[in-house]
Formats: sequence, C-alpha cells, structure tokens
Amino acid sequence: MKLISWNVNGLRAVMGKDFMGSFAALDADAFCLQETKLQEGQIELDLPGYHQYWNYAEKKGYSGVAVFTRVEPLSVSRGIGIEEHDHEGRVLTLEYADFFLVCCYTPNSQDGLKRLDYRMRWEDDFRAYLKSLEETKPVVLCGDLNVAHEEIDIKNPKSNRMNAGFTDQERAKMTDLLAAGFVDTFRALHPDETGAYSWWSYRFHARENNAGWRIDYFIVSEALRDRVENAAIHSEIYGSDHCPVELTLR
Repeated sequence: MKLISWNVNGLRAVMGKDFMGSFAALDADAFCLQETKLQEGQIELDLPGYHQYWNYAEKKGYSGVAVFTRVEPLSVSRGIGIEEHDHEGRVLTLEYADFFLVCCYTPNSQDGLKRLDYRMRWEDDFRAYLKSLEETKPVVLCGDLNVAHEEIDIKNPKSNRMNAGFTDQERAKMTDLLAAGFVDTFRALHPDETGAYSWWSYRFHARENNAGWRIDYFIVSEALRDRVENAAIHSEIYGSDHCPVELTLR
C-alpha cells in the first residue's frame, strides 16, 4: 500500500500549480493533505476511484486536513476527542482492517514561541491519543509535525536552535513519541542521509540552496516496522513550500 502525505499550504493555491498532475504521478492508495485552508463546499475535486474525507478548521482559511483513499475505511473520526484541540481541523483518523491511518497537522509554536506551552499540551495529549488507538490495532501517523527532530534533519541547526520547530522542548517530545513505541520510517531506512528535507522557507532562495527542514513524517507503530518497504521524500515536486513524503507498506 502506497501512502503520500503533503502539506499543500492552501489546496486552492496548489491547484493552480499542477496539483492534479502531481496527484496522478504519485499514484498513491491514500493521499493525505495538511493545511488545506478550506471550508466545506469551497472546492469540488473529481478524483475517480477515491473516497474523500475532510476535517475543516472553524477559522476560515486556516489549517485543515484531508485524506483521499482508494480503500474505503471501516470508520473515520475527526479530532482527538479533546475540546481544547478540536477546533482547528488538525487530525483525521481512518480505520483500515489492519491499522489506523492518522493524518495530522501539528500546531506551530509560532514566532516568539508564543504557542509553545499549548504545543506541549498538544504533544502529550496527541501521544496519548495514538497510544489509545494502538490498544486496538497499529498506527500509521503522517503529516506536517512541525519539528525537525535531530540536527541531521535541518540545514542550519546552530542558528535555528530554539526557533519554532527546532526548540529543545519540541525535539524532546518527538523523542518521547518514538520512545513510546513508534518508528520514524525515513530515518529507519536512511539513518545517515543528509540534505533530506521536506520544507523550505520562501525566503533567501532556501529551496534553490536546499536550506531546508525535515518536518513531514511517516511514523508507524513498532508492530509495523517489518512492513515498511520504502520511505521517500519527493523534493522534485513543487507547488508548496513543502514537498510530498511517501511510505510504502508491504
């Protein structure tokens, strides 16, 4: 099963940048989007063979996730069941026969780290949500998790330390998640690969110079580790400040 995750930074905007061509070329069984920036009814997508599921933020033009899947899920849920976290359209969970697929757009700690305290509460509650799912069956988590975990995951670690997405606190929460029984699939297959990034600032010719961050992930329950066949980053695909990431399961 081939899965793709992509923060499109506005689905309507990326539609004008050959989204449909990229969608067809990637040919995924499940296609997970973050930061759709849509309300219900603002776009009609013709995707023959795919079931479409959406979670919208209450705030217009903000956040939002979607999953397009060839395999009809057994169930679909939106949010994580905690009032504080479920107004921004950040999580969509699809239950398949042998795993849960969780599409997530993690809150950004923002300039000046003004949302870091909230982010820390989110991290603990979201990890608990994933572990609760695991009590039933394994989990595949994907999305823009808004953290570069290790120095190898960012072009300029020294100058970015304690910036949003590379704070000691955020990185420690990712360590906690992996220690709780989850696997970063890209690093499992490519432990020493450098220059592998999924997001680049629009400033300073960052993408042209590959001055990026790896903040988009496929993370799986330890029980699924042996089913991981491929994990890739599609930096050749443009249209957003993020590029798609891929997971193939046996």
